[in-house]
Amino acid sequence: QVQLVESGGGSVQPGGSLRLSCVASGFAFNGNAMSWVRQAPGKEPEWVAGISFGGGYPEYADSVLDRFTIARDNAKSTLYLSMNSLKVEDTARYYCAKGSRLVVLKNRNDWGQGTQVTVSS
Repeated sequence: QVQLVESGGGSVQPGGSLRLSCVASGFAFNGNAMSWVRQAPGKEPEWVAGISFGGGYPEYADSVLDRFTIARDNAKSTLYLSMNSLKVEDTARYYCAKGSRLVVLKNRNDWGQGTQVTVSS
């Protein structure tokens, strides 16, 4: 049973930074690509970033490129998302998800419960 528990969300001003964490259990974390997905109120979910099972080949949505960094620690079964230069439009609930960008938006059963990020002045 896939379990993903996110933490690290909060409220920040524009230009601020946050670091999200996701602790995984119930599956072979080190054998799976992982992603971050976000959903703003009234909008469809958006894939944000992904990383291969070994930690190489990070990928980013254009909207977060050069501001967000995805990383993983397979020894700790933990996925991270470092977010810098946050903008108001980054406000959303952020979900850790098992799988690559090709599959995560099709299978919400493999998402965590999410952590809220609010960017406002």
